[in-house]
Amino acid sequence: MTPAQIAELDPRGMFGAIQAFPDHFRDGWVRAADLEPPHRATDLRQVVLVGMGGSAIGGDLVRTFVRDRAPVPFSVVRDYQLPASVSAGSLVIASSYSGGTEETLAAYEEAAGRGAAVYVVSSGGELADIAGQNELPHVLIPGGLQPRAALGYSLGAVLRIADRLGLCSVPEAEFSEAVELTCNRAEALADTNANEALSLAQELEGKVAVVYTGPGLMEAVGVRWRNQIQENAKQLAFGNVFAELNHNEIMGWEAAPEEIRRMFHVVVLRDPGDHPQIARRMEISRGLLAERVAGWTELSPKGESRLARMLSMIQLGDFVSFYLAMRVGVNPTPVETIQELKRTLAGR
Repeated sequence: MTPAQIAELDPRGMFGAIQAFPDHFRDGWVRAADLEPPHRATDLRQVVLVGMGGSAIGGDLVRTFVRDRAPVPFSVVRDYQLPASVSAGSLVIASSYSGGTEETLAAYEEAAGRGAAVYVVSSGGELADIAGQNELPHVLIPGGLQPRAALGYSLGAVLRIADRLGLCSVPEAEFSEAVELTCNRAEALADTNANEALSLAQELEGKVAVVYTGPGLMEAVGVRWRNQIQENAKQLAFGNVFAELNHNEIMGWEAAPEEIRRMFHVVVLRDPGDHPQIARRMEISRGLLAERVAGWTELSPKGESRLARMLSMIQLGDFVSFYLAMRVGVNPTPVETIQELKRTLAGR
């Protein structure tokens, strides 16, 4: 794969955006630094992030990051409507990269009507106007990217909000390790002669990726992997979580026709923080299933801290999805079917 081939298939620069992920993350973190939350987590009943697609996945990643340390629940809602529990005493973070996502705008109206506090993360649009008119705390992130390519900005901003609220603590050393590690890895993974992302993309070509994780730090990372393969490479990808899949999905491999099973390549995202029984389940499941599918790959993150491990695995998945797009010969940036759906919804 040559730079010329990449330039031909990627005229809108998705490759550059993926390489810039660490810089985007650092910038998103800095942009939220001046936010002075009038709330502390201990004063709230819950924190809810509302968003869709690439604007929601940053919330999911923060959800898994704070889950074992947040003093109040942090959840993500991908819907027009909010749970009945959202009311005064709740904090809603409205995340929409464009600022015009209809589901997020509808959820904002519900939140405001119920007396919930609202923060906004966007690059502009109607949501930014609402934030200005109502003097809502607003983290303004740069525009001009596909929402999924702006994950670094939204993740950095939402994680900083969580830190400022007291949902978690991100020490400077942990933050620095994560940024330095992913900056260094960006250079290595961008080497189009040989790297682990290129190798995995080659294995996934012509297959359906099935991404399995534990229920901890890698759970939302697995969602990001699937979403990126779907949007960038325009290929099907599915996934599930241990131990739940051991109670149901594992049986689906048993009597499926050989020609169907051989269409799937399982990718297991492991983490040193996985519960010991989850690690055992992964190993036993490999012994039971690896011979029944086209391929079985297990990956472990780089880095020592939880943040570094999470970011390094996100980064690897983004590069895999890009190289897979190159191998199947598609432009990774356009999402025409999504746009057609939006035009139809709008009656255009």
